[in-house]
Amino acid sequence: MNYLIVGLGNIGPDYYKTRHNIGFDILDQLARDRELTFKSERLADKANFRFKSRNFHLIKPTTYMNLSGRAVKYWMDQLKIKQENVLVLVDDLALPLAQVRLKLRGGDGGHNGLKDIQEKLGNANYARLRFGIGDNYSKGQQVKFVLGRWTTEEEKAIEPAIKTCCEAIIAFATIGPARTMNQFNKKA
Repeated sequence: MNYLIVGLGNIGPDYYKTRHNIGFDILDQLARDRELTFKSERLADKANFRFKSRNFHLIKPTTYMNLSGRAVKYWMDQLKIKQENVLVLVDDLALPLAQVRLKLRGGDGGHNGLKDIQEKLGNANYARLRFGIGDNYSKGQQVKFVLGRWTTEEEKAIEPAIKTCCEAIIAFATIGPARTMNQFNKKA
């Protein structure tokens, strides 16, 4: 069984450790936990590992957030991964800071990365692990907030949630989406 785990973010030092790059941060943590190294491949930095007869293919698209769908579609086709075995890790303004929620489908919620994935796949029937970044910004400052770096206090708050996401990724592939939602959507 092959699984494609997609961390959304933007490449380059300007975006390092920003709220919008939480998908990259989660995959970086999972790679550290598993002693993996990402290699630059077509449209993405990629790493993979095997666990309980499942192949986990981790990608961090190098297309920038707004064109994430190109990398997702390419690697799904290349690795022959079914859409139900795709999990997208994404930041979410609608969730409180460090809250994690698995959803099996849904709209893009105004997120340009999800919007592009939906456009390239032709539907929104793919799982996403939403990571709450909060909404602590002034009117008209949403973009600045999303692309801003975590505060020291926020970094302390998100650290355990990032580890929870790593556990949820493994659970998604091993115990299935329904049980993963029951187990992890309750944690707040």
